[in-house]
Amino acid sequence: MKTAAEYEASLRNLNLNVYQFGKKVENVVDDPIIRPSMNAVAATYDCAHKPEYEDLLTATSHLTGKKINRFTHIHQSTEDLVKKTKMCRLMGSITGCCFQRCVGMDAMNALSMTTFDIDAKYGTDYNKRFLDYLGFVQENDLVCDGAMTDPKGDRGLPPHKQADPDMFLHVVEERKDGIVVRGAKAHQTGAVNSHEIIIMPTIAMREEDKDYAISFALPSDAEGITYIMGRQSCDTRKTESGNIDRGNVLFGGHEALVVFEDVFVPWDRIFMYKEWDFAGQLVEQFASYHRQSYACKAGVGDVLIGATQTIAEFNGAQKASHVKDKIIEMNHLNETLFCGSVACAAEGHKEQSGTYYVNTLLANVCKQNVTRFPYEISRLAQDIAGGLMVTLPSEEDFRSPEVGKWVEKYFKGNAEVPTEDRMRMLRLIENLTLGTAAVGYLTESMHGAGSPQAQRIMISRQVNLKEKQKVAKRLCGITKDDE
Repeated sequence: MKTAAEYEASLRNLNLNVYQFGKKVENVVDDPIIRPSMNAVAATYDCAHKPEYEDLLTATSHLTGKKINRFTHIHQSTEDLVKKTKMCRLMGSITGCCFQRCVGMDAMNALSMTTFDIDAKYGTDYNKRFLDYLGFVQENDLVCDGAMTDPKGDRGLPPHKQADPDMFLHVVEERKDGIVVRGAKAHQTGAVNSHEIIIMPTIAMREEDKDYAISFALPSDAEGITYIMGRQSCDTRKTESGNIDRGNVLFGGHEALVVFEDVFVPWDRIFMYKEWDFAGQLVEQFASYHRQSYACKAGVGDVLIGATQTIAEFNGAQKASHVKDKIIEMNHLNETLFCGSVACAAEGHKEQSGTYYVNTLLANVCKQNVTRFPYEISRLAQDIAGGLMVTLPSEEDFRSPEVGKWVEKYFKGNAEVPTEDRMRMLRLIENLTLGTAAVGYLTESMHGAGSPQAQRIMISRQVNLKEKQKVAKRLCGITKDDE
């Protein structure tokens, strides 16, 4: 397994085509805005080598029997699924942000099942191709960016009816040695921190859309791939002197638009090719795994709750009954998020491929809670923190020879707590609820792994209402011969 230092070195060997603020980024690893997100991924390597985290961060490969990083593992039991949940929460609490490896892990697990099922129906060899690829990923301990979301264009039209066919990534040419694709994938978390990019279709499709029903993997620096970095609130604070105003001084996340401009894909890297009838299955299986992965939000919630309790003490308000009650409510909501992820893992089952799959109903219930609870936890955090969280002067003012003494004097709370400590904690809460980390903790909680309505549709499909009605009728004495 790679160390954090080896991971960083491996990124330096990539030749990525990355743009930010309209300019090409020549040194992606050391760019001050991107670097904190790389640190978060590096933490997944670092923790895998620590004895106290070994049980959660490592696994035994079912292909080779070797010890591997769990982020490259295919689940072999419900215990594996539960450990994944606990690992996600742990890494969320360690980094206080998105650590960017879940999407690739979930994509690989979904492909391990879907490729098996396609082969069973059509006699193809996708599963063998995928397992060969998986062995390569595990042996080299790679970060994979799972890329599902297309720009979509007009949401009211299927892919083949779009005014611009590139709104969904698609095949534009078939060659003897592979295919050529064109299009883009949006909202790609951790894209420029990844060694590989795994493409999946974004929606269920009909036969007319078969050119869009493709799945494949490529090196992230393959010719024709361009990354355009997304903006985050307060992102340029990372370029300022000092670090108080960053909030999280160690870690961060990033998203990018990934453009594929006539990119060649060899056949041995293709895991689905125009099998349109399996596009929906792959989307559903990936989404269910990824909705389980949102246990990470409970980990980030741990950080926010800790920051909120601390700022209450720094403010001298920790003994107020309403503050205590709000902290209790934050913990209640946060543990409920965790419960949903554990439940869908514990109720998982073995698929024909041998991969263990989560309970899809409970995975969607878990994610539905995630679309709501972090917003309420954040509201309570802001309530307790107070208005200073958003009116605090800058670190430069705090360090100023002219006005720093007044910032030091008038922004002190508890007399035993340094003003700087109070400022740092307020900035961390701001970072989590309004700043760069709010991308992962709030908006990603809403829209990642499918927007709220997607989970509600799946819940409606999975819940057996007829059986519930039958039980109710029996208990109140309503009977029919056919029942």
